[in-house]
Amino acid sequence: MRFKRRVQDHGESSHGIDLAPMLDFVINLLIFFIITAVFVKATAVVVNRPTGFDQPNDSDSKSIQIQVLDTGEIYMDNRAVDVRAVRANVERMSAVNPDAGVLVLAGSESPTGTLISIVEQVHLGGIYNITFTTTE
Repeated sequence: MRFKRRVQDHGESSHGIDLAPMLDFVINLLIFFIITAVFVKATAVVVNRPTGFDQPNDSDSKSIQIQVLDTGEIYMDNRAVDVRAVRANVERMSAVNPDAGVLVLAGSESPTGTLISIVEQVHLGGIYNITFTTTE
């Protein structure tokens, strides 16, 4: 009994991976990302910290002073306080002087996260007039 040999047609190979659908998919992704990249705008806030420290004048003496050291320690009324106690102290001091603003004296290397936490606590305490200055 003789078996017929199958003759393979070398003109069209059936083995291998067809790359055409993958290329279509990649082109569609590329078009999608190009179109959506036009509508996405990155917004950033540029913060210019002052470089010098001026002594507070008479108008600043009525303000509530919060000092932040380079180590992240917070001082109010010449005593160390925790960031969670800033709100209570601000509320207490603003009850005495309702027109007072807040003066934040920050070190040039003080942690930004601590400054943001202080601003949040001051806002929760009801004061939105905040002035920043840095120490050298």
